[in-house]
Amino acid sequence: MPEAHFRFYEELNDFLPVDRRRQEFRVFFEETRSVKHLIESVGVPHTEVEIILANGESVGFDYLVRDGDFVSVYPVFELLDVRSLVRDAPLRDTRFLADAHLAGLARRLRMAGFDTVVADAEADAALVRRAVAEGRILLTRDLELLKHRELTHGLYVRALKPLEQFREVLLRLDLAASMRPFTRCTVCNGAVDDVEAAAVADRVPDAVRARHARFARCGGCGRVYWEGSHWRRMREVLARAASA
Repeated sequence: MPEAHFRFYEELNDFLPVDRRRQEFRVFFEETRSVKHLIESVGVPHTEVEIILANGESVGFDYLVRDGDFVSVYPVFELLDVRSLVRDAPLRDTRFLADAHLAGLARRLRMAGFDTVVADAEADAALVRRAVAEGRILLTRDLELLKHRELTHGLYVRALKPLEQFREVLLRLDLAASMRPFTRCTVCNGAVDDVEAAAVADRVPDAVRARHARFARCGGCGRVYWEGSHWRRMREVLARAASA
């Protein structure tokens, strides 16, 4: 029976059984298989993969594995320029689609300025189609969801609590420098822009108008924001998360 030797690196090992982590192991196959099929057959979602080397040469997911191949599989790299090694285009953008269980994470990503929508309890296939059609990274804790063939951009979120999830996404995708705090509405994801105080005079309490001169308004839902104590606390949260 044909066999290939695989080695997975860094956080991709989290998806493997303990006895296969951080070491070379053999994968047997009865007929010609793509490297994508074999990667997912051992439990690693293809959306977590950035670089595949077959016998030292960069290959794409459609590469047909041959008997005796040595395949090295690497996760998404954000601190290195790997454009000369990846398949056709980077697997990352900074627009997100969070599944319905990650609403807390979505709010924090919006707070940091990232375009993030939350899927209502959509069927898996519809969720994947939406992520592809809108060019969004799918954020989920559903491992099987990330194995859908059509999906190209996705991230398995390991942490359980929203703030830890937020820190995880920032770190894994190296997004700290890309944050634009308070430029997105945390409620509807609309763009938030500065607005004259007079334009929102009827939308804020008298006491707020008396204490603040700077306001911003969501172009989607019309929600008005100002730099109050909540705003300052949230800025501190973002700063701590970015420096973690």
